Amino acid sequence: MAEGRGAAGHKGETAGSPQPCTSQLKRKGEDGEEFPVKKKPAACSEEGATVGGVRTYFYYIKEKVSSDWKDLAFHLGFEQPDIDNIEGRNRDDKSRCMDLLEEWLKRNGERATIEVLMEALSEANLQSVVDGLRGIIQEMPFQLPVGAAGIESSSLTDVFQKSVKKYYELKLSHFKPLIWNDNFTLSLSDIFTQLELVPRSEKQFKTSEPTKEEQRKELKSLDDLFKPDVTGLSTAPRCILIEGEAGGGKTTFLSKEALDAISQKTELGKRHDITLLIRLREVRKGETIEEMVWDQCVDETTEGINKQAIRKILKRNKSRVLFLLDGYDELRPEARAAGQAIPKLLSGKLYPNSTIVITSRPSAGVQQHTRPDCHVNIMGFSEEHVETYMQQYFTVVKKQELAEKLAEHVEDNELLISLIYAPMFLMLVCVLWEEDQKMVSTGTMTGLYDNLLTCLVRKHCKREGVDMPTEGLPTEVAESLLQLGKLALEALLRNETLLDLTEVEKEKVNWELLLKLGVVSLEDSSSKLHPRKQLNFSHKTMQEFLAGRYVAHALVNQDIVELLRLTSINKVFELSKLLQFTCGSRAAQAVMEELSNLSKKEFSHLQPDDFQEKSHLSVKSEITKSVETYKRFVFLCLDVLKERKEPDVLQAVSRALPVIIMDLQSLRKHHAALKYYLENTQSSHVPDRMIVKSSFVGVSEALQDLEQLFTSPIPGLKVDLRLEYVLFHSPVPDDTVQHLQQCLPGLRVDLKSLKQFDLLGRFDSPDETARMVSVLKNVPGLRALNLAHRRLTPSSLQPLVQGFSHMSLLEELDLSWNDALGDAGMEVLQVGLSSVPHLAVLRLGGVNMTAVGMSSLAPYMRHLVGLRVLDLSYKIGDTGLESLTTVLPIFTAMQVLVLCKISISPTGMRTLVPALCQLTRLIKLDISWNDIADPELECLAAILHHLTAMKVLVLQSTCISDRGSSLIKGLPHLVQLQVLDVSWNGMGDSGIVSLVQTLCQPSSLDMEQNPPGDKSLITAPHYNTTLQELYIGRYFEVTGAGLGRVAQLISALPALTRLDMSGSPVTPTHLSDTAAMALAEALPRLPALERLDLEDISMEPAGFQAVVQTAEEHPTLEELYYSRDGVPEGADTTASCLRLWP
Repeated sequence: MAEGRGAAGHKGETAGSPQPCTSQLKRKGEDGEEFPVKKKPAACSEEGATVGGVRTYFYYIKEKVSSDWKDLAFHLGFEQPDIDNIEGRNRDDKSRCMDLLEEWLKRNGERATIEVLMEALSEANLQSVVDGLRGIIQEMPFQLPVGAAGIESSSLTDVFQKSVKKYYELKLSHFKPLIWNDNFTLSLSDIFTQLELVPRSEKQFKTSEPTKEEQRKELKSLDDLFKPDVTGLSTAPRCILIEGEAGGGKTTFLSKEALDAISQKTELGKRHDITLLIRLREVRKGETIEEMVWDQCVDETTEGINKQAIRKILKRNKSRVLFLLDGYDELRPEARAAGQAIPKLLSGKLYPNSTIVITSRPSAGVQQHTRPDCHVNIMGFSEEHVETYMQQYFTVVKKQELAEKLAEHVEDNELLISLIYAPMFLMLVCVLWEEDQKMVSTGTMTGLYDNLLTCLVRKHCKREGVDMPTEGLPTEVAESLLQLGKLALEALLRNETLLDLTEVEKEKVNWELLLKLGVVSLEDSSSKLHPRKQLNFSHKTMQEFLAGRYVAHALVNQDIVELLRLTSINKVFELSKLLQFTCGSRAAQAVMEELSNLSKKEFSHLQPDDFQEKSHLSVKSEITKSVETYKRFVFLCLDVLKERKEPDVLQAVSRALPVIIMDLQSLRKHHAALKYYLENTQSSHVPDRMIVKSSFVGVSEALQDLEQLFTSPIPGLKVDLRLEYVLFHSPVPDDTVQHLQQCLPGLRVDLKSLKQFDLLGRFDSPDETARMVSVLKNVPGLRALNLAHRRLTPSSLQPLVQGFSHMSLLEELDLSWNDALGDAGMEVLQVGLSSVPHLAVLRLGGVNMTAVGMSSLAPYMRHLVGLRVLDLSYKIGDTGLESLTTVLPIFTAMQVLVLCKISISPTGMRTLVPALCQLTRLIKLDISWNDIADPELECLAAILHHLTAMKVLVLQSTCISDRGSSLIKGLPHLVQLQVLDVSWNGMGDSGIVSLVQTLCQPSSLDMEQNPPGDKSLITAPHYNTTLQELYIGRYFEVTGAGLGRVAQLISALPALTRLDMSGSPVTPTHLSDTAAMALAEALPRLPALERLDLEDISMEPAGFQAVVQTAEEHPTLEELYYSRDGVPEGADTTASCLRLWP
């Protein structure tokens, strides 16, 4: 029988219309979604609405109350901290209102009645909501008794929640870590040891530079990521990405989080009513989210729960659902495609108000679907927790005495030290230690797994009464393992970790023998949608090990490229563990030769300078990404070398790595391989440069790490040690200094101190600075010293300047933003400049130097003839500038000159221009935020033909107007110009259009390289292929029509990586649909664009949608910045590239 709305005679009913059944009534919300309404006896008034049904009205209330939820919270008795907490952990007002109601219900239990709720609504001046509730109650003729036909919505949700909880407790609470030992079962709560989670990026912190404790912060649980003081996020994160290497404990971690969440043991669980753990390796193409949940999260016998019911439950609780997605790297390729459920869930097209935690091995591609709000690395165990795990393991197996012995053994084994922080490998070490302590004393990861395999075969032979050969494995066992390895490889190449038993039987593999060995287990698929018998490896690394054994065997007759399909570096990373296991045999040379070939193909475009920090130049995103990829490749090659230390392998590694770059922690992890590499590499194969970077480390500690690595001189090797936020706790031992001076004459040390919020890095007293100098004077090869933001004073600067005599090789000095220095500080500094004759970079921006200080300092700068970078921003004025211009022509090597906010007037500009004319090597000029005006900028335009090396020109807020045509006409002389910033100026439509038209003409360099008729240039006479960044936003006089015209022209700048077309900060600039469509049409013709700024712009819905959709589809555009206030009402803002500000 069809469902009606109420009893006879009620609104909406017509003669002959079907009467309501006695099961469940439904109403429709404003969005047309049906939701259940409880019935009550007709004789009852609203006071008869019982506590059991109060949640029934929450949907209606949150839809109606919305932004007024705080008023309701106050009258429900919530304190301000509670209200702030609810606001912070939800993304919109409707979610906050629903959270409030649920929290109120939890706190008050049976006292949480509809009468109390309606009274609070009335007191909050929300009488219209009260009236609406009364109407709903009056339409309900009677209440359905609990247990009657049909399950009411809230009860259905309760049934679902209880089913999920019971299912997880049954499936997740206990596990068998050793599939060859059915009697060995562990409780997750007994054996689980806290893992170390650290932020992937400093940008996740509220402060601009994190303290050491913050950067390496161990998150006790995911709850910490919902604390604004930790993440700096104003709202609760929607998507949390947790990455970790193989065996790092990601699956176990997520299982523990799921159990704790459903038991309300964590804040994460308390924030969400529904927790859903989905193993992505079980997901197939075409599955819906609801099918995945039914398949993996509930008992199929649960009454009333089917896929349709799950959809309704999830939709009703959409802001209170937590998705725990395990193993994105194991998700089948076809299930990753656009339009599939998991990508849609990640991008926010499905359940956009839910919370997602997803785990993956690094660089598996999660970011192509979403931009995680929080990105953390799962680091495995800390040193403390390694010991805890050992104690727990050997307690469970009742052999506690072995724990201490293993801990002692590990201290002297470099391989074990590098492995035991991964839970999987630590368990493997414990197993082998329990079986035979000699088996742990291997030098490679492959050796550990070989020993484990030998251990399993030995146990099998003993059980079966079969003789174990003195060498190797029994023939039948060896053949079966190779067959299994072949299947394991084929599954890996399909990105699968399970073997269908039907397919195994087709290959005539003796799988029963493999079961007896314990390398695989037979299980029924946990998927109810795809039931099958399957073989499961104990861990993905076991699958990779067996596949690697097979590859090593097969390479005798097959080509490695054909066998592994190694077509790119990304494919190499996908199979990195497999390759590492393969290289544990004689196949290492063949693998490494192919990796060397791939290195030449993939990284040939990288130049030595690309590994240097060039803050004054635009760096293409593709270069940055290539450098990061290269770093990972370095680690992979060293892992290969660690598995097989042989001359031929070493030679191939040397060819593959022209530069070695890593952080200090990675250096320690790869110490053995790196030391072998450096000690045995022939002089002809020494890398061009070795770069070691680290943060929050003592100078002495870092140098002693280098001392241990370099035991003998390596002629020609250049080593850069770059330490950020460095600590000066203890002096460098004399022995270390002498050793490094002898072994590394090419050592270069760059030091950047902590910022002022850390008391360890303040140098506002002479004693503190003297202590730092006592360390610095023994640092061999000190080339760069960054003491910006250090609260230096003239008196505390004195010991540093006196210490310059011990730093004669110093090339870079940064004292910026020590505003207490002033002119007196410059008098102190000038005395020491003669002690640092090689100084090439001097940054004194924001030190409060006036014309007096500049006139005093200038004569002492004369001998710095090699000066390449000079920053004197702020305050020196025209008089100070006049003093500077007396020495400026001396610096013929000058590449970067920054004179931002120095109060240049037109008079000062006329003084500066003749000096600039001499600096023909100038790459960057920044004279922004000076009141220069058009006539004086014309003087600059007149000498631009002398500055053809210029790549970056910053003229932000320099009073350029439409009359500045001379400057515009001079720009074509800058044939190498990559960055132009003319934002915050006074040009109108005609000026901005004229500027862009000029820029869109090809440079003379383009014309020389692509003469007319040469079609290699996109369209030879009309494109500028040099300009990469253009900032033309924040004009008060530019209209939407002007920006529309710019949009029509801008596609003639195809090399652009960043474009700022933001509107007026006073009154947002409105783009018509025509102008917005022009911009949308231009974006695909900017193939390198990575960031587009459209802040303080407003658009109509159609235009906004067109721009956002085109940006989302753009292959390289990662960030579109737009003002939140300018978003059209009701517009879709779920695009992953969209960054709403503020």
